[in-house]
Amino acid sequence: MGRTVGGDVCVRRIEYQALPSQARFHASRARFKGFSGPIGSGKSQALCQEAIKLTYLNPGRLGLIGAPTYPMLRDATQVTLLEILGRNKIPYEINKSENVLLLKDTGSRIVFRAVDDFERLRGTNLAWFGMDELTYTPEEAWLRLEGRLRDPLAKRLCGFAVWTPKGHDWVYKRFMANPVNGYEAIIAAAFENKFILDAIPDFYERLERSYDSKFYRQEVLGEYLNINTDRVYEAFDRELNVQPVEFDSMAPILWALDFNVDPMCSVVAQMKDGKVVVLDEIVLSRASTIEACEEFQSRFPQAPVGITIFGDVSGNKLQTAGTTDYRLIQQFFARAGYEKVSYCVPRSNPAVRDRVMLVNAKLRNASGEVGLLVSPKCKELILDFEEVTYKSGTTVIDKERDLRRTHLSDALGYLIWQQDKQKIHHGTRPLF
Repeated sequence: MGRTVGGDVCVRRIEYQALPSQARFHASRARFKGFSGPIGSGKSQALCQEAIKLTYLNPGRLGLIGAPTYPMLRDATQVTLLEILGRNKIPYEINKSENVLLLKDTGSRIVFRAVDDFERLRGTNLAWFGMDELTYTPEEAWLRLEGRLRDPLAKRLCGFAVWTPKGHDWVYKRFMANPVNGYEAIIAAAFENKFILDAIPDFYERLERSYDSKFYRQEVLGEYLNINTDRVYEAFDRELNVQPVEFDSMAPILWALDFNVDPMCSVVAQMKDGKVVVLDEIVLSRASTIEACEEFQSRFPQAPVGITIFGDVSGNKLQTAGTTDYRLIQQFFARAGYEKVSYCVPRSNPAVRDRVMLVNAKLRNASGEVGLLVSPKCKELILDFEEVTYKSGTTVIDKERDLRRTHLSDALGYLIWQQDKQKIHHGTRPLF
């Protein structure tokens, strides 16, 4: 139970076994402090525990918890905080329409805000603020929050954040490379979280098989890598990934499209022994969806085991003719006499970061296993793997440097991402 000490400070015991790095983070007296760690290092737990501590150190004052986007705030950060409050029987009220939580012990309030529109962060004075996944947050949002940390009645002013490394970005520069005065960063060690290992002993082994080498070093080992200087598909190796392949008449055909007018691009693949095998590419200048279907039919007139169509959500948009690309494909295949045609279409497109990570992991994962083979005749796809780059200093794929690039790798990426999601029965739906 809570109890009052010295007339205005409430003390409450909370069930929390802090890991060594978490303990150092909570003990830091820096005005602005951060907790950098890999997957599974307890970052969200540290963020929420620090927020609760500061509400008790600043009774009656206002604090803010933020995240890069509202879905992330709602589904991850806020869930963790409410779980802690519920488990420890800390009384609170939440105004869902305003997204404000009141702690009854202290009268302190916490506002929850997504910071993707950082200009809206101007205004009210804060006693403290905490940011989840800071490396996916604009630097301008952090600076706006710094400017709001000015409550004259606060007993402990503090701005804090947690994050997974994301290269030599602004967070790395501000907290790590050239720390600003008053800043301190605590770095969690890889594999430190004994609680995860006790519950899921092969947790990190699974990630090593799922991630490419560089992504594994960043996300699991927590290393700061300058990932933006390399090409997007850095795991691609011609010697390993480009191999003679053959069509298997006893396996389904996987056809993945990027709905672009010039060029209209698609890849044809199959699954063999757990590997994605790209048999062919179709690249047509200023072509329609029907023309792409006709070219597919000329190359693969028979599909005895069936066809699965992959692509992005843009294929569901109505055209001026009053139909969609996927509907046109369905009608064409019905007229052409193909049987067993299914559609694997996402509810929403995957994040580019997630899609690229999965493709790189298929090219070669952190264990050195190759899960993607490409026919030598797929010359444009091979050029994609070798030449597609990020825009300088960002994780945004550069689609302007060469207008022929990215389309085939995008199409293949949708296939790989949707195949991966099917394994856990999430993220796809029948189209018709």
